[in-house]
Amino acid sequence: MAAAAGPARLVRCGQKDELYRAGLRSGAGTALRGLAGARPWLAWRREVELLSDVAYFVLTTLSGYQTLGEEYVNIVQVDPSKKKVPSFLRRALFISLHTVVPYCLEKALLHLEHELQMEAEESRGPENLPALGFPSRSFIRSWIRKQVGELTEQQKKRASQVVGVLKQSIPLLHRLHLAVFYIQGTFYHLSKRVTGISYLHFGGLQGEDQSIRSSYKLLGVISLFHLLLTIGIQMHSFKQKQRARQEWRLHRNLTHQNRSKEAAGRQSRCTLCLEERRHSTATPCGHLFCWECITAWCSTRAECPLCREKFHPQKLIYLRHYQM
Repeated sequence: MAAAAGPARLVRCGQKDELYRAGLRSGAGTALRGLAGARPWLAWRREVELLSDVAYFVLTTLSGYQTLGEEYVNIVQVDPSKKKVPSFLRRALFISLHTVVPYCLEKALLHLEHELQMEAEESRGPENLPALGFPSRSFIRSWIRKQVGELTEQQKKRASQVVGVLKQSIPLLHRLHLAVFYIQGTFYHLSKRVTGISYLHFGGLQGEDQSIRSSYKLLGVISLFHLLLTIGIQMHSFKQKQRARQEWRLHRNLTHQNRSKEAAGRQSRCTLCLEERRHSTATPCGHLFCWECITAWCSTRAECPLCREKFHPQKLIYLRHYQM
């Protein structure tokens, strides 16, 4: 008799498939490293892992067979009608969403962030360019570089913010999906939720999954609460950073204004009385003093108090409407 597979079986199936996929990735990487050397293996490691995952699912799911994890727990894929296996197109879409799409999204975000950083460094100066070792073979990077070059400065800043939000949102989305899975017990992978592929279990004790489903629901509630707490902390941290950035800008502006005022104040002070100049008067050498101070000085010595240049008191120039 067939029944919907419980969360415990789906978790064991996913863990078993991940174990075999990891072994296949490791073997393919070892073969490439032995044939081509360590440098090509490091350059193409992510692509080799992608091809290994695609090969695993093509040889099992796409070919109409159970994966090793599904065979281990005796479950079978079914479409949303629960009456027949998924179609070839649905299985192909699942494999694409499960393997190719995450790879392309990761590469696109990585290259987009890199290109935006390069554009920002180029705007500051070519001597500050970072030496990042990204290979130029990628078609994705070439297309992204062309698109970034056509953006304005405001659009580049907006794109940088969007990239940051996406890099933080994707892990949170996976955690949300996993919490919903623990509560509902239906779709262990996000790609299967999108394609509507679920599982039926044949044979064995049907009450085994029902007895522990409540534990998974409790785990889902805890995971959901932890996710909300994480989002709250990140939002609080983001607001704190925004506030600190605004305070820093305000402090920088105030400091600049205070320095300007201090410089202006120092320029408008009389060096004889050390107070703000009153009735500014210029000597022939160009120095400024108060009228009362410089005339009192010249009554005893006919020279500039600063540069000691000799002059007659009749050469003093009284400056009308002078503000400095």
